[in-house]
Amino acid sequence: MGNSKSGALSKEILEELQLNTKFTEEELCSWYQSFLKECPSGRITKQEFQSIYSKFFPEADPKAYAQHVFRSFDANSDGTLDFKEYVIALHMTSAGKTNQKLEWAFSLYDVDGNGAISKSEVLEIVMAIFKMISPEDVKQLPEDENTPEKRAEKIWGFFGKKDDDKLTEEEFIEGTLANKEILRLIQFEPRKVKEKLKEKKP
Repeated sequence: MGNSKSGALSKEILEELQLNTKFTEEELCSWYQSFLKECPSGRITKQEFQSIYSKFFPEADPKAYAQHVFRSFDANSDGTLDFKEYVIALHMTSAGKTNQKLEWAFSLYDVDGNGAISKSEVLEIVMAIFKMISPEDVKQLPEDENTPEKRAEKIWGFFGKKDDDKLTEEEFIEGTLANKEILRLIQFEPRKVKEKLKEKKP
């Protein structure tokens, strides 16, 4: 990012973000000012990202989930997010097209980045999601998905995989598009995330 430290967002990045997201020029510019206040260097570290995420979910423990989200959006794996990566992260998790969201969801669940998802990776993300759900909300969950283990089992069962099988990105996206139940199970209540993002723009 050529001018990450200056007060104005470069025209190229502004145009690219408007093209790839639904955000307006006005929104992007005001977010950029807030971003620079929080992160004068023009980059967010994993710790800063966790702290921002915690503000969205004050009554939960989003650290583990935030780490996975951060990993999935650190496009160049340099341990920081620049403004562009940050905005694309917000867009994908709140307003992206279904296919984009599923590509992102795949990278979120592919914890070791080897291009396939294992059952243990599904469990790892589901455990992080459960830390975000309040005990009251957990009580409302159906009996067969009210623990991370049961929920991971249910997801894996929908894909028709054996315990030691792997899931490719294509299988993941096709299976999820064909079954709304999988979509519901792999997400952390997207409605709640959207509400939080609307309340607290960065």
